[in-house]
Amino acid sequence: MKLYSPAVITALMKKHNLRASKSLGQNFLTDKNIIDKIIKATQIGEDDTVIEIGPGTGALTAAAAESARAVIAIEKDTHLIPILKEALSEYENVEIINGDILKEDINDLISRRGSGRDIKIIGNLPYYITTPVIMKIAEEKTKAKSVTVMVQKEVADRIEAKPGTKAYGALTVAVNYYFIVSRVADVPNSVFIPKPNVDSAILLLTVRESPPINVPDEKLFFACIKAGFGQRRKTLLNSLTGVYGLGRTEIAKALTAASIDPQGRAETLDIFEFGTLANNIHKEKNENN
Repeated sequence: MKLYSPAVITALMKKHNLRASKSLGQNFLTDKNIIDKIIKATQIGEDDTVIEIGPGTGALTAAAAESARAVIAIEKDTHLIPILKEALSEYENVEIINGDILKEDINDLISRRGSGRDIKIIGNLPYYITTPVIMKIAEEKTKAKSVTVMVQKEVADRIEAKPGTKAYGALTVAVNYYFIVSRVADVPNSVFIPKPNVDSAILLLTVRESPPINVPDEKLFFACIKAGFGQRRKTLLNSLTGVYGLGRTEIAKALTAASIDPQGRAETLDIFEFGTLANNIHKEKNENN
């Protein structure tokens, strides 16, 4: 069964009296070449366990099952479970879970049900949960080797943005702190049903063994990023004043020690400069205690 075929998807949905849910951001992939690109980029091996987020009607799930030792597909929409069970009935290595990825303990799931050499996460992410899902995987130190996801092209552009550009922001720095980012391909909206209003992109996020810069206080590092980009028009001195309870004098000293212009703005700093700044603020805090 060609689960990526628009005719097959339409027939399955009609059989089960369902329509794609706008509230859940459901857009089903219908292009085998795109599916193949996701599988190839993920480099799924026969000993790997794949966790799929939002399998929809199972087209990507089936392709992963052809290569992986096991596939755990997590689908939030209860109404899609019967379709998935029917569409994937021939694959004994696929387990379907009716659950919300944002509420799942992924590491516990891996410990209880994962098997094989590497854990790899894939998914055609609904646009409205893209950032929360990626940051959940990162912040919970999920025991996965990589995350290959279809995201809104605008989000992919933000994640790959360079300092000094309009798209560059807190998301850019945060994702690149946890992952090595590669863009696999851009994807037009014409390969989905129903067709979304925006184009997409496939990103391969390889989990870093260690961050690109050593920061003794990650909470402070991300507090600096959040404060810096919270009001982009503010100078760094103004936006960072108050971080960790430090006043303008201490923040100015930390900025100067990091060779950063206090009158500059967050969008000009790369990840290494943010790290150096956070470490200097950490030092100022300790010296003032």
